[in-house]
Amino acid sequence: MTEKKTLLLVDGSSYLYRAFHAMPDLRAVPGDPNSPATGAIRGMINMMQALRREVRADYAACVFDAPGKTFRDDWYPEYKAHRAPMPDDLRAQIAPIHQVVRLLGWPVLCVPDVEADDVIGTLARTAAGQAIEVIVSSGDKDLSQLVDEHVTIIDTMSGKRRDVAGVTAEFGVPPSLMVDYQTLVGDAVDNVPGVDKVGPKTAAKWLTQYGSLDALIAHAADIKGQAGENLRRALEWLPQGRRLVTIRTDCDLAGHVEGLPALEAIAIQPLQTEELKAFYEQYGFKSLAKSLEAHAAAPELLGHGGAQTGEGGTGLLDGTLAAAAERASNLVYDTVLDWTAFDAWMDKLQAAELVAIDTETSSLDEMKAEIVGISFSVTPGEAAYVPLAHDYPDAPEQLPRDEVLARMKPWLEDASCHKLGQHIKYDRHVFANHGIEVQGYVHDTMLQSYVLEVHKPHGLASLAERHTGRSGIDYEDLCGKGAHQIPFSQVAIDKAAEYSCEDSDQTLDVHRVLWPQLQADERLKFVYELEIASSETLYRIERNGVMIDAGALAAQSHELGQRIVALEQQAYEIAGQPFNLGSPKQIGDIFFNKLGLPVVKKTPSGAPSTDEEVLEKLAEDYPLPAKILEHRGLSKLKSTYTDKLAQMALPRTGRVHTHYAQAVAVTGRLSSNDPNLQNIPVRTTEGRRIREAFVAPEGRVIASADYSQIELRIMAHISGDEALLRAFNEGIDVHRATAAEVFGSTPEQVSSEQRRYAKVINFGLIYGMSSFGLARNLGIDNTAAKSYIDRYFARYPGVKNYMDETRASAKEKGYVETVFGRRLYLPEIRSPNGPRRGAAERAAINAPMQGTAADLIKLSMNAVQKALDDQGLGTKMVMQVHDELVFEVPEAEVDWVRAEVPRIMAGVAELKVPLLAEIGFGPNWEKAH
Repeated sequence: MTEKKTLLLVDGSSYLYRAFHAMPDLRAVPGDPNSPATGAIRGMINMMQALRREVRADYAACVFDAPGKTFRDDWYPEYKAHRAPMPDDLRAQIAPIHQVVRLLGWPVLCVPDVEADDVIGTLARTAAGQAIEVIVSSGDKDLSQLVDEHVTIIDTMSGKRRDVAGVTAEFGVPPSLMVDYQTLVGDAVDNVPGVDKVGPKTAAKWLTQYGSLDALIAHAADIKGQAGENLRRALEWLPQGRRLVTIRTDCDLAGHVEGLPALEAIAIQPLQTEELKAFYEQYGFKSLAKSLEAHAAAPELLGHGGAQTGEGGTGLLDGTLAAAAERASNLVYDTVLDWTAFDAWMDKLQAAELVAIDTETSSLDEMKAEIVGISFSVTPGEAAYVPLAHDYPDAPEQLPRDEVLARMKPWLEDASCHKLGQHIKYDRHVFANHGIEVQGYVHDTMLQSYVLEVHKPHGLASLAERHTGRSGIDYEDLCGKGAHQIPFSQVAIDKAAEYSCEDSDQTLDVHRVLWPQLQADERLKFVYELEIASSETLYRIERNGVMIDAGALAAQSHELGQRIVALEQQAYEIAGQPFNLGSPKQIGDIFFNKLGLPVVKKTPSGAPSTDEEVLEKLAEDYPLPAKILEHRGLSKLKSTYTDKLAQMALPRTGRVHTHYAQAVAVTGRLSSNDPNLQNIPVRTTEGRRIREAFVAPEGRVIASADYSQIELRIMAHISGDEALLRAFNEGIDVHRATAAEVFGSTPEQVSSEQRRYAKVINFGLIYGMSSFGLARNLGIDNTAAKSYIDRYFARYPGVKNYMDETRASAKEKGYVETVFGRRLYLPEIRSPNGPRRGAAERAAINAPMQGTAADLIKLSMNAVQKALDDQGLGTKMVMQVHDELVFEVPEAEVDWVRAEVPRIMAGVAELKVPLLAEIGFGPNWEKAH
């Protein structure tokens, strides 16, 4: 029998964006920001070489989008209208990427006026028509419409495979219905509207019920509810939408590669070794150039090698292709099912300088999760998994969990036994749920990435891919997803062992790449050590939790409910009829058809918009939009906080335990969720009343300590402006001092209105506020606002110099820094798009202040926790919100906390102006202010 041939098609446009965002900011000359960027080129080489090794093919092509418009732009001028322009650093790497892909043996296709998807579709159908197997490598779900018995899509980044069964399982419809599915759902990325408010589940349900889009359209009158209304409103658009989302499979490709459409024209080619070596040397890829010498002996290994220090620390640790391949084929992953094996591994852990450890659990909720298994790795390529609670039928007998944890507890709680993890705070909680307080966590790969490359993803899969060239098993491939996802305890032990061992092994691998980079930069190392210490303190805060007064919340919910009903009645009276205050269609009809309100802006489909921005603008002049906004605000408070907070209390503690995410905000600030403590509105009476429900138990009080005018003080320090420094060092009211400067009077003559103006100016300029923004904020005209800003800069020239120098420095480096060395990257700072560049420039001015404030509150949090521990006090830190620390204080310790906490917070850093922290006490959070 003749062996089937295979065509491998690569979605080059998808690949190059992934390469750009996944790799560090590499340069041809390391450390020189003016040298050509090479990160995307290096990432593309890694990905193309890995794919060539993993998928054997007779024919292949790497397909890129050509610059300029396509035929779809002629059909629909708004097509892709909202897509951000390609970053300059990526655009500059396109030509060399095309060049190196050809040198790596791949035919390259880039067809004018035709999108890459259509080229791929045409080639796939041509090959499938000749019974040739087609594999498309892409993460783009839109290509799923091409899948059939001959065409399969693989996503090498996630490990996802989309064959006919895979597409059906993922989207709820077979590939033959994917065009209809995409038409209904729309494509926000390409600015192709679908049916309003119809998501994947509704689309799949309709198509399953009716069999096709045409049949659904024929029965549109039968569809009930808002979804049916939206479908009927979209009927005229749907043919155009279907036309736009349909991948063409009949493009004329003749002439773009000599010999096409015959597939022999795109037979995969050998590497052009000499040209490749010159290319690698030109772009500073020393290790890749060196690796070409091994090609003659082992050509299939080429391209998986690592970078030397000069290439940004990416790549495999041993720096050679042969060693990398040898390690990949010699992984030793043990499954520990008896005490002999367990004791042998415990001996290894005791003797190791550093152990990577990972838990597999029953829940993502760290306060509820129980251990299902534990893995650890002490040597790259070697790991072990101890299954403890797998409970599927015929599961092998496992060691008893309680006894295993009891034997491990001394080692886990020994601070001299150094441990490493990925997101160690979660694992601390999991062990604590079993009565173990882990000590000795000295490294966290998630936090290493967060400090080194805050603008990149920090998940282990992404870290392993871009820093070690390794991919791994996806959790959803192991457990499924959605309603069909099984708990980890039901995963077969052999598969669970491979997955968990891989996590520990890859964590150790990633650490060995990232830690030397942190060690090489004292300022970044300081920030990393701050994050590690903060992880420990945040674990304590989360574990403590805070008491909630359920009765107070219930009373507030009842009152809010009554006010919400009253607002509905008032809105009905203004409108002259009842209507659904949550329906944009009904609101639009009343606003623009009945009441004749002005149209502020339109939706992509051309209808008058009633979004939040429009409501706020109209509320300035009309009562109905104001009532709707008030109704929405109260409804959100009720549903998000007063109805839910008490339900979120953990039964075993009776407290709410928020989760603090460290590696999310690019400024270094923490984010809080379940519940989100940072979004409680404090400028409204209703929001402040919610804070009254955060209480202390009997015999204790709540204390709230925060920094006074912290970002203005940081501005004074960073800018060195003499007038600002003098105001803070002499203890003058800085807003009154600013008003005196701007309005040309003495501080004593400043009115309360002038002080308010000055306060808006002070804080507005920190956030890059323009004269237009200031005018809108103060309710004055643009000329007056510009005059105030000009006078401000004339009186505070150091601030103006800081802003100008920061913009220039950010554009040169691509990032700004906090006082302590945290780097805050600004990808759009060189954007040709004016609004995007302007936003990045405003962020460049503000980010050092926000980031420094974040660093200061973390330093304070850690220092205060250390003092509480050193004194053996019963005071607990229970929340960290913005620039504020919240405590639960025994009444006997109030005096100590009142005196010491502000002193400690003020002393964590020495700036050019004094830091000032203030503290208050009360029976609840609100009263403590």
